[in-house]
Amino acid sequence: MNDDLYSNAVLRLAADIPRIGRLARPQASVRKVSRLCGSEIELDVIVQSGHIADLALRVKACALGQASASILARAAVGASLRELELARDNLKAMLKQSGPAPRGRFAELQLLQSARAYPARHQSIMLAFDAAVEAVTRATATRLATPLTG
Repeated sequence: MNDDLYSNAVLRLAADIPRIGRLARPQASVRKVSRLCGSEIELDVIVQSGHIADLALRVKACALGQASASILARAAVGASLRELELARDNLKAMLKQSGPAPRGRFAELQLLQSARAYPARHQSIMLAFDAAVEAVTRATATRLATPLTG
């Protein structure tokens, strides 16, 4: 494997993932597992006014999956569902179709561009963003389905 795949920046991110653990009262929790490599992400989320107010995650993944989760954890608070979907979709396009790297709050994902050449790593890299989109979607749906009380 090429040195760019596991660059110092990627390894630093993988070694320092913020927001590790669980939330006491999440609005939604999602667990994703890569069938290909066995990587796992568990993500808890709280959404307020359509944006992530808090999140926590547990990560069992390769360095690339950990780096992706670290980028998510560093930038997700304040993000809307649309921002997460766009980052996820752009990350997938970057990896699978040689698309441009995501921009905005998740621009650091460009550090994972060298993984394009390693399709077996793509699912692990995508897990955190797939879990975040699903968790925020569930939290938003639950919040809308819960009647307001006075």
